[in-house]
Amino acid sequence: MLALDDGQNIIIDTWMITGAQIRASRALLGIGQKELARLSGLSLPTVQRMEASDGVVHAVVDSLEKVVNAINEAGVELIAAGARSEGAGRGVRLLDRTKHA
Repeated sequence: MLALDDGQNIIIDTWMITGAQIRASRALLGIGQKELARLSGLSLPTVQRMEASDGVVHAVVDSLEKVVNAINEAGVELIAAGARSEGAGRGVRLLDRTKHA
C-alpha cells in the first residue's frame, strides 16, 4: 500500500524500512554512506537523511527503491516487520522489545 504524508513524500507502507536497517545493512556490507550513495545513484545528503530517520524512512519512492535495490544487489536482504525472508543464507532480525515489555 502506498500513502502520502505531507503531499510531497510517498511512504511505502508494505516495506516499512527504517533508517536503522539501512545503517545495519551498510555495516554488514562494510561500506560507508558515500559508497551506498554511489551504488544507489543518489546524493550523499539523501542517504544521510534516510539513515537519520527516526523509525520508518519517509522518502520519495524512487529514492527509497534505489537504496533498497542497491543494498539487495550488494548482498543484504531488507526484511519488513512481520515479513518472511525467502532468501537463503544467514540473517539477523531486530526484535520488537515493546511487545515483550
